[in-house]
Parts: sequence; structure tokens; C-alpha cells
Amino acid sequence: MEERWCEGCGVELQTERPHAPGYVPPSALEREHVICKRCFRIRHYNEIAQVDQDPDVYLQLLDQIAETDSLVVQVVDLFDFSGSWIPGIHRHTGGNDLLLLANKVDVFPKSAKYQKLKEWVYASAKEMGVQPVDVVLMSAAKGQHIKEVAAAIERYRAGRDVYVVGAANAGKSTFINRLLQEYGAGEEVVTTSPYPGTTLDAISIPLNDGRRIVDMPGIVRQDRVSEWVAPEELEEITPKKELRPKVYQLEDQQTLFFGGLARFDFVEGERQPFVCYFANSLYIHRTKLERADELWAKHRGELLSPPKNPDSLPKWKRHRFYLNGREKEDIVIPGLGWIAAGLNPAQVDLWVPEGITVHLRPAIL
Repeated sequence: MEERWCEGCGVELQTERPHAPGYVPPSALEREHVICKRCFRIRHYNEIAQVDQDPDVYLQLLDQIAETDSLVVQVVDLFDFSGSWIPGIHRHTGGNDLLLLANKVDVFPKSAKYQKLKEWVYASAKEMGVQPVDVVLMSAAKGQHIKEVAAAIERYRAGRDVYVVGAANAGKSTFINRLLQEYGAGEEVVTTSPYPGTTLDAISIPLNDGRRIVDMPGIVRQDRVSEWVAPEELEEITPKKELRPKVYQLEDQQTLFFGGLARFDFVEGERQPFVCYFANSLYIHRTKLERADELWAKHRGELLSPPKNPDSLPKWKRHRFYLNGREKEDIVIPGLGWIAAGLNPAQVDLWVPEGITVHLRPAIL
């Protein structure tokens, strides 16, 4: 068969191996627009099939951008900024201009100030070694600020191709579909799902001036919690609505469990509030530190879930932090959420699956 590619995920189509990526029944090739079996199942049955993903292959695809003269649009998840950042993005894309889109602003509390969030994104990008030509906050799912985004892309691309990059599940393909709904054919072209790795290869979409927008595959970040959660449980830890922060006034020697995915121990310090920014649906359980190990052994996978199968996670590792009490700080768990603290000096321990890159940052809110 002649070479053809799935319009939903970009993978090369094939008719010989039903369980391999890109499979379509031979009769489907007679259609003008063809999507693979996997994309068909996602779109029509919300059935998410995992595929083997090699992060290095996706990074090598990004390296091709450095050989072009183009505008690079990086989509990051504002709720999971560090977990959705592409490390060394400037090295992969060469000297091309980079426009930074911070997605999912709709899940932030309405009290959050747009300009302060934008300044925070600018400062964070600079710490990552990137000086974007501009930053726009948006919601691809809700269509917020899409006109501002479209105007920025048109202004900065200056007649060039546009490459849209981002980590898996940052909302990159949802954003492109939103653009097409607003300014194109008005229909979904790129397959989207809540599970990382939906786009398997580059997808090229023509523009009216003969140029194109290219949706690159999402970069897989295995150092965040969301990569270790089963597809059916990912919805439970991914915020879809405005966050309702949960405030816990803790004495030292108290513990919080975030489902069965993380554990927070307030080891030493004065009584103080800890504000938890996680998906509203994630169960948080408070207990005494002296009972934490017993509770985990007895209730993991049941009361303390997700995951229902805790043995699917790497073993837990402890990370110790010292809060200086001079400024508000966030204790960040990539792919899950963060805990805002810092009213008083404190020593805290955070337990997460080994390999998750937790860290402190200046408070985003």
C-alpha cells in the first residue's frame, strides 16, 4: 500500500498487524479521511490504549525544528508547569522564536490575577533558560483567550511555519483543534485523550498562505506522577474544573495522604496552615505521623487510592524540605499538584514514587 498517515495521531497506517500502532482495516483506506483503529476507539468509545513510547525518539523529532526558520509554540500546563516543561527546549529548537502558551488557566481560582500569573510564567521560563517572545495564558478546553493566542501566532510567525510542541497531556492537540474550530474547518482533526502519548508522530495542517502548523508528538516525562497512573484513574487526578483549595491547620507530627500517590509529613514546626492544590476529586486523608506507616500498610489501594494497584508504582522515596518561614513557598509534586506553605519555619518530609522530581518554588498564588 502507498504510504499514508493517520490524520488523528500522525502514525503511519498499516493493514497487516491489528494490535500494532497504525492499524486500519483495508476497506478504511478507501475513505478520503482515514484514522487508525486506536484513534477510532478513543474518539467513539473513549477507549484508551497504551503504546510503547520512547522519549528519545520524540526528542529527536524536536531536533528537526532547529534546521528550520519557524515560530515554535510551546504549550505548558499552568497547573503542572515544571512537569509539563520540556527540559532544554532551546537546544532542540535552535534560534527560532518561542511563543509560550500557558494552558488550563480555567482551573485556577477566580481570585488568581491574570497579570501576576503571566509574570510568574515569564520568570519561571527565564529560570529554565528560555526568553520567550511572549507569554499568553489560555484555556484550550474552554476557548479562553484563543483570539489573543491566534493574534500572537500570526504576529510572531511573520509568514513562517509554526511548530507546536509540549509535554504529553499539556493540552497541545486540544489547542490545535480549538484553533481549527475557531478559524478552520470547524471540526476535530487531531485525536485527543487524557492519557499521555496520544499523538504518535508529527501532524501537518496547511495554512492559507501555503505554510503549515505542525503538531509534534508530546514529550513523555516519566518523572511526574501522572505517567504512572492507569488511564482509567488519570481523570481522578487531572483537574477539569476550578480548583477548590483545601486548607489543613496542622500540628507537627501530623501526616496527609494524597490518595495512594503521595504522603506529606509535617515533622517539626509551629502549628500552621498548609493549602493543598490538587484535583477536587483526589481524596486527602489526615492522620498522626505515628500511625502513617500502619495506615498505609492496611489501606493502600482501598481508602488510599488511586492507584487501586499500588504495586504498579515504584517504591516510595522520602524528600526532606526546610521551609524558611520568610516567604510563601510551594512544595510541588509534578503530575499531581502542590502544597502551599511557609508562614512559619518548618521541616517537612514528602514521600513519592522513586523518580518523581519534587521541588520547592516561590508560591504561584
